[in-house]
Amino acid sequence: MRYVVIGAGAIGAGVGALLDDSGSEVLLVARGDHLAAMRDHGLTVRMPDRVINRRPDVAASPEEVELRTDDVLVLATKTHQAAAALATWADAPVHDDGQVVGTAGERLPLLTALNGVASEEIALRWFARVYGVCVWMPAVLAQPGEIIVRCAPVRAILHAARYPAALADDGDVAFLKQLAEDWGRAGIQVPTPDDVMPWKYRKLLGNLGNAVQALLGDGSLGQDITEAARAEAGAIYEAAGITMNSDESERHSRDQLKVGPVAGAPERMGGSTWQSLHRGSGSAETDYLNGEIVAIAHRLGRTAPVNAALAALVRHAAAQRTRPGAMTPGELGQRVLGRRWESVG
Repeated sequence: MRYVVIGAGAIGAGVGALLDDSGSEVLLVARGDHLAAMRDHGLTVRMPDRVINRRPDVAASPEEVELRTDDVLVLATKTHQAAAALATWADAPVHDDGQVVGTAGERLPLLTALNGVASEEIALRWFARVYGVCVWMPAVLAQPGEIIVRCAPVRAILHAARYPAALADDGDVAFLKQLAEDWGRAGIQVPTPDDVMPWKYRKLLGNLGNAVQALLGDGSLGQDITEAARAEAGAIYEAAGITMNSDESERHSRDQLKVGPVAGAPERMGGSTWQSLHRGSGSAETDYLNGEIVAIAHRLGRTAPVNAALAALVRHAAAQRTRPGAMTPGELGQRVLGRRWESVG
């Protein structure tokens, strides 16, 4: 199988370089300075125990790619960018022996390696075979053409399953087994639970603190705010009947990831939302993190004021291209919790 990674930023390029290094065929789809750097100089991945330099095939759009029947599409954009990317690729022709045999949406499997719980349902509008992926990979796009991956020897854990889970058949089992073998050679574990969504809903709780980290520059300064967002989400989950994987299964998997220092890496680099504000990208995926809790609450005729406030503040910061740390803990506490707040430093 060839892995075509759409949105090859920190996660996508990190995964792609590791797969390329381990012998899998890879094509990375990117844009801007990052694409130009990979075309001109290749891709460097720095890890605690080694550095790799690869020159995988790269492209900017479907027009530069001849898709094949053995291709696997890996969507690794931010969630708010997913619909546009999927619409761009869904109708791309798929070739077999020089003949067009269908479109990507009809013929190719799609892995949704994104935060949040919305991308799988979004993808079904365009793709018939969707596989949800819960991404655990501490990776950062340090600069164009350079990725920092902070774990060794296991680089990432990506739980994957057919979406919706009820559609899974023997063909899906065989596909995911091959995926796990290919990615396992690259140091990426791919557990295959019956249903990945309980894992993704639990990870979503963890990602609710991304907004706090991005706004304050340091998530530890706003632990009370993060805890309030997660407590609010937990109550919404319970009201909606949303289930998560067990604490034991979570611990067992997370114990496999060992984070270590990376030579030459900046000391302080945050998560995906922090990175969006730091780069001044103009947008962030918070509407599909904290905003997802708001959406679930609204479906129940309820509100989620803490998560709604965090989502709104990040939207504003992204639009204004405000960098991480521009807001103090006291200011954020007042805006989100509506009361005087002292940081727990």
